[in-house]
Amino acid sequence: MTSRDHDYLIDLVRELGTLPNETDCVEFKVNNAQPQTIGQYISALANAAVLHDKEHAHVIWGIEDKTHAVVGTDFSPATTKMGNEPLETWLLKKLNPRIDFRFYEVTVDGQRIVLLEIAPASHQPVAFDGDEFIRVGSTRRRLKDYPEKERALWRIFDKVNFEDRVAAERVRAEEVLLKLNYPAYFDLLKVPFPDGRSAILDALQNDRLIVPCEAGGWNITNLGAILFAKKLGDFPRLKRKAIRVIQYKGVGRTKALREQEVTEGYAAGFKGIIDYIMALVPTNEVIEQALRRTVRMFPELAVRELVANALIHQEFFVTGAGPMVEIFDNRIEITNPGEPLVDTDRFVDTPPKSRNEALASLMRRFHICEERGSGIDKVVEQVEIFQLPAPLFQVPGAFTRAILFAHKALSDMDKVDRVRACYLHACLRYVMQKPVNNTSIRERFGISKENSAQASRLLKEALESEYIVIRDPEVGSRSRTYLPYWAS
Repeated sequence: MTSRDHDYLIDLVRELGTLPNETDCVEFKVNNAQPQTIGQYISALANAAVLHDKEHAHVIWGIEDKTHAVVGTDFSPATTKMGNEPLETWLLKKLNPRIDFRFYEVTVDGQRIVLLEIAPASHQPVAFDGDEFIRVGSTRRRLKDYPEKERALWRIFDKVNFEDRVAAERVRAEEVLLKLNYPAYFDLLKVPFPDGRSAILDALQNDRLIVPCEAGGWNITNLGAILFAKKLGDFPRLKRKAIRVIQYKGVGRTKALREQEVTEGYAAGFKGIIDYIMALVPTNEVIEQALRRTVRMFPELAVRELVANALIHQEFFVTGAGPMVEIFDNRIEITNPGEPLVDTDRFVDTPPKSRNEALASLMRRFHICEERGSGIDKVVEQVEIFQLPAPLFQVPGAFTRAILFAHKALSDMDKVDRVRACYLHACLRYVMQKPVNNTSIRERFGISKENSAQASRLLKEALESEYIVIRDPEVGSRSRTYLPYWAS
């Protein structure tokens, strides 16, 4: 939620005070400020704001309900506590899901006014202390008693795109250019920089990075902010979506060597993000034709694609969590909020389904990620070229995690590692319309031709684990080819 200046708040209080009555999204109080009641109002007004397509709902203390006279209030949210907890902290703990709200204090006509600004619910109704509320006219009611309103809410949630939501509203043209790294937008598209501020704003509007605000100025969309913010901290609802990079000593999380939060928008800062990660990745020395060469432990193309995937496919409506890259001595883990929309076993062959299609489309146009459906293929292909253990894709709770492992000799791999490598090899060969056989397995693991029996044992393990199948069982063992289990 964007911070408000004093003049804006005064104008807003005066504007809301001209309403003939309280509405589904505006409540007037004088000194009635019971914390339990405030929590229920936040739930009710956040849900009502969705139904009425409002950017915010409001509670104002210091204005009489009937006359709308400005009389002032004794309520002080900064000093109000529940037990030993500050009011805002207590309210946040009771709300599910947590949403943005903010108290402001302002003086109007010599009277002290408190304004509570509430963001609309995003992907499900907001509950307080386990109960969901809704506004019906000027009254607060339990949502379950109004099933038609509950159904209407869910219909809206099904249609809402994160990218189209407003990250900052009523922003002046000059402020848009201060908050967004607009030169990076034209650089990434490889188009000439336009002449004049109006032409720049028109270009940003064409890609829905900004939209005109009915009250004047511009609204910066979530799409514009998450991709091109100079500082994500300028957009409080997106602040926690900054990517975190942590380097650990050893193979556990007990000792962090470095931690960095990259606060620039994803598109504008992507190259810097990858450069920073690769600078932290451990190196190995290899000898080729009597020359010693230092190489990174993980292929940059694979890291780049997995980081892009984490940014693009995350669930933005998960509050308090963002993408994270963790670098260990023996692996790199890339995690994003949200469960994948595609089974992890099918990452290679299934075109990705994105919650954030506008974001994904722009990232492809900027050449930050691969064309649709080829990203994980590239990751697996790079891993095979470097002869690393197969990547691992996990779903820990409501998150998605991709892990790249440092080089490990075949003799040091356990059965799970070997089977996963054979399976992903079969998936990759299938989408490339190439056969999987003893020869391809030998190439994948760096096994010499004289040790073809070892490749046969790997294929047998994968067959017994039911991750691959024989393409044609009638063919003799020497000529057999194999498929991933889902392709038979």
